[in-house]
Amino acid sequence: MRSVRFETNYTKWAEGSVLVSFGDTKVLCNATVEDKTPNWLRDTGRGWVTAEYAMLPRSTDTRSNRESLKGRVGGRTHEISRLIGRSLRASVDLERLGERSLTLDCDVIQADGGTRTASVTGAWVALAIALRRMRTSGLLVVEPMRQPVAAVSVGIVDGEVALDLDYREDQRAETDLNLVMTADGGLVEVQGTAEKKPYTRGELDRMLNVGHEGIRSLVRLQQQALEAAG
Repeated sequence: MRSVRFETNYTKWAEGSVLVSFGDTKVLCNATVEDKTPNWLRDTGRGWVTAEYAMLPRSTDTRSNRESLKGRVGGRTHEISRLIGRSLRASVDLERLGERSLTLDCDVIQADGGTRTASVTGAWVALAIALRRMRTSGLLVVEPMRQPVAAVSVGIVDGEVALDLDYREDQRAETDLNLVMTADGGLVEVQGTAEKKPYTRGELDRMLNVGHEGIRSLVRLQQQALEAAG
């Protein structure tokens, strides 16, 4: 795995904030707490956790236009936003939130592969910081966090299973898989695609095993980041 770093309390105003780095991939994750829920959850007593993902114009080697100028969100952006939201909701008891919403904004400031997995992993830390502040301030009576959730990319590169692919590895990968898991090993999402040739069941098992070990390491780093956040 590449060097992973969490810089907590990175911005001033967000209830939870983290700059997460997976090697040269850097994502700013900010958590916002609001005393409202989507209309379809109103008067149910349940809260909501959602996410928005975006890549800044010069996060890659060439500039891309902001999607806001195009008048619509692209399919990839929408799909990754939903992935992050699903992943985070797997770690939270929504009934214990009460009728509140937490939105995680994940902005990629520098991309070198694995932006979606870095976003999930960093957003969970920002979410955990926000929930801790809500408990400290008395907004929450009971702990809504069930357990950590993290994500990592795995692939088959030059015939070998590789963990946490950077951009060059991803470009050469024969198989690309994104894995989201809870701390106890529960699977939240498995996105696997054969890029050049089909992969076997045995290769899938190896990728899942390597990814699981990677996520165990990420969860330890998440907990260390929370302790350091104070």
